[in-house]
Amino acid sequence: MDPITFTDIRLEGGELIIKIPREFLGRVMGWIRKKKDRPYDLTIKEHRKKRSLDANAYAWVLIGKLAAEMHLTPLEVYRQAIRGVGGNYTLMCVQEKDVQRFRKCWESNGLGWPCDDLGPSQVSGCRNLAAYHGSSTYDTGQMSRLIDNLVQDCKALGIETLPPEKLSLLVEGWK
Repeated sequence: MDPITFTDIRLEGGELIIKIPREFLGRVMGWIRKKKDRPYDLTIKEHRKKRSLDANAYAWVLIGKLAAEMHLTPLEVYRQAIRGVGGNYTLMCVQEKDVQRFRKCWESNGLGWPCDDLGPSQVSGCRNLAAYHGSSTYDTGQMSRLIDNLVQDCKALGIETLPPEKLSLLVEGWK
């Protein structure tokens, strides 16, 4: 079943009570009628509005323009932009013998998953790494920062971007 967004949930006498919003009632009733007599898993997580595909497409337009202007590959521009978002990495201490293997494994998550070696750790025989999370995992705030940074880079190089009023409409669509 596709996710259902709700706000009212409580526990009464050992039973979980979830108030299903009206727009989801038909889908939930259909699922209940078809369910089989076996165990099911329920996962509850905080709802986050997904970024628009337009935001992702616009980010790649800007990345392409920057790449052409700076004589770099779009991948190089993208990975550098990922590093500038903030709050999108995990710091970790990895044994020196495992650094290359870890980096290879981490970076296999996707194009935007770079891993930087920050140097020796205070822990003997270890190195500190910053493992960045790719934009496919970003919430709207992180995606907004990514695009804002790309727009600033474009403006610094004289590259045309969306007019401020259109950019603000795009940003409003993420929130």
